[in-house]
Amino acid sequence: MNLNLSASLNIFKLLAKPSLCLPHATVATFADLPIPLDKAFTPKGKEGKVGIKAVVLDKDDCFAYPEHNEVYEQYKKRFEALRAAYPGRQLLIVSNTSGATSYDTDGKMASAVEKATGVTVLPHSVKKPGCGDEIMKYFRSHPETGVTSPSQIAVVGDRLATDMMLANMMGSWGVWVRDGVVPLSKKSVFSRVERKLAPWLLARGYTAPEPTSPFE
Repeated sequence: MNLNLSASLNIFKLLAKPSLCLPHATVATFADLPIPLDKAFTPKGKEGKVGIKAVVLDKDDCFAYPEHNEVYEQYKKRFEALRAAYPGRQLLIVSNTSGATSYDTDGKMASAVEKATGVTVLPHSVKKPGCGDEIMKYFRSHPETGVTSPSQIAVVGDRLATDMMLANMMGSWGVWVRDGVVPLSKKSVFSRVERKLAPWLLARGYTAPEPTSPFE
């Protein structure tokens, strides 16, 4: 069983501040990601203010089917374009399955994803949304990425309560992949609820927090 203690503990933060789960930008599918990702935030008048140097990618139901290592066929072209725009260690996969040391205990899942995608998978002891410090430690240990602040990172994922909450807790930008790979009829109850939660919160005046640098 893939339990997520981090999500359970951080639910209290979400109850106190619902905006923590909201994205700064939304795309229908991974294939709709703007590249470079700075373009995702320009409609909000952020021109010249957003300088994305690195991207944190979710895997399951974002660019790949759950329990699959390879990039979904229809997203391969976009995935390669993202790799070209954010080469080497500027692109990082952070998953609550592959690389999560409490679940992927021997690292074999992470290795398989790295082999299939050519992108580094972060080994992390705390699952999303609570692994922000481990992500920043990774980028700071690789100064060639140019990342000096969480506000230079965009988190891309399909889950509000893990991926987008991670982005906001870090002080990063969040891009929500609303539809994912799995058809809506086959998604979990939580995923289907999240599809309705974001527009419900936005309609009530909630907005995603401005990216800051809480880890500096």
